[in-house]
Amino acid sequence: MLSQLLPLAYLAAASLFIFGIRNLSKVRTAARGNRLAALGMLAAIILTLLDLGTIDYRWILGGIVVGSVVGAIAAIRIQMTQMPEMVALFNGFGGAASALVALSFFFRAIAGHAGGDVDLIPALGGASIGVTSVLSLLVGSVTFSGSLVAFMKLNGTIRGNHLSFQAINILNLILIVVLLGLGGALLVKPWPYLWAMIAFLVILVGSLKLGVTTTLRIGGADMPVVISLLNSLSGVAAAMAGFVVQNYLLIISGSLVGASGLILTQIMCKAMNRTLGEVLFKNFGGSTGDKDDGYSNVKESSAEEVAMLMEDVSSVVFVPGYGLAVAQAQHTTRELANLLEARGIDVKYAIHPVAGRMPGHMNVLLAEADVPYEQLVEMDQINPDFKTTDLVIVLGANDVVNPAATNDPSSPIYGMPILNVHEARTVVIVKRSLSPGFAGIANHLFDNDNSIMVFGDAKKVLQEMVTEVKQLS
Repeated sequence: MLSQLLPLAYLAAASLFIFGIRNLSKVRTAARGNRLAALGMLAAIILTLLDLGTIDYRWILGGIVVGSVVGAIAAIRIQMTQMPEMVALFNGFGGAASALVALSFFFRAIAGHAGGDVDLIPALGGASIGVTSVLSLLVGSVTFSGSLVAFMKLNGTIRGNHLSFQAINILNLILIVVLLGLGGALLVKPWPYLWAMIAFLVILVGSLKLGVTTTLRIGGADMPVVISLLNSLSGVAAAMAGFVVQNYLLIISGSLVGASGLILTQIMCKAMNRTLGEVLFKNFGGSTGDKDDGYSNVKESSAEEVAMLMEDVSSVVFVPGYGLAVAQAQHTTRELANLLEARGIDVKYAIHPVAGRMPGHMNVLLAEADVPYEQLVEMDQINPDFKTTDLVIVLGANDVVNPAATNDPSSPIYGMPILNVHEARTVVIVKRSLSPGFAGIANHLFDNDNSIMVFGDAKKVLQEMVTEVKQLS
């Protein structure tokens, strides 16, 4: 009876994944999508355990408890500014789990061949399992080490673009060919036990090295793309692991994550006017320290003066960036917006696809402050409105509002779609200093005639604006 119902139950769990991902595509339904996907995963775990039959549940339950505790603590304690790092780590753990599944199958296959030759194809149970085991080990290991490097770049442990010489692309390509060739050689003929063990370790270490050298050379400006790509790779590795263990639900869920992550990667690339090849093989951006020079027309203002400007406006657009996340200023931004709306001012929030350090970072940040969904406007929709906008308040954003992308062919970000805030009547930029963003270049917006700078922590500056606006009332 169970064997007959199990395929239908797997289909129901897979449907929950599909509907969950569908709901995640919109801010309004994202929370519901997350719950649906989580319910699907719970169902998948239960169904898989039932499918396994009589097994020792102690290690499995122990893993579930430990993982649940770690996940709950991370979800509760991690600040919104650390969300990109947490996502990078979770991607890495997914890749590591898939690699460990492949390793366990390899070791089980050769366990009884000590001192003799190992013929992997029959030992693993077929050519398809052998091929997917190699791919799961390779892709999972690359995802794990690459995600750790991305985590360290995002939290500032690693700064700048390392291994930036062009020869690294050739070396990485050679390494990929060697690893795939070695994996294929393991499958086509019997190997002595010791050499088979060494070959597995070479594939493992080489794959880890490939993840490090590939991610280490990618500049900070491309981190949103890297995060979504690693998410896709974790799904691909999971799908390969599903073929290894012959679990259809793991194949389906891994394929969904891999496909959706790849689609998101393409969206991120388009938002930056770059191809995936350019992200992976050409340096762009990076942390370069403070660059205050090169500006000749910067006009400094104060929260009091900006509040006075708000007396004579009918429309205000907030542009959130990573500085807003660092300052945890989303709630203060909402408070100021409420005051402006009470005065009859139209308020919107302009969202760039790659603002922050991971896809959707600003949407999640503002949703936490209960900003109405209808006020969150994507770049393509709001750009035509800037010409008729009275006041734009840029909160910690940098590269995504840099006019150099539209008017300076020599700029490395030329051609990148940006929020055209420079077209508004007045632009207020709230920033700690004149330091560059992740692209490491000067922001032409700071020098515009219609731009004024308010230096300081975004939350503190906004609190001062709230105080001044209340006094004006």
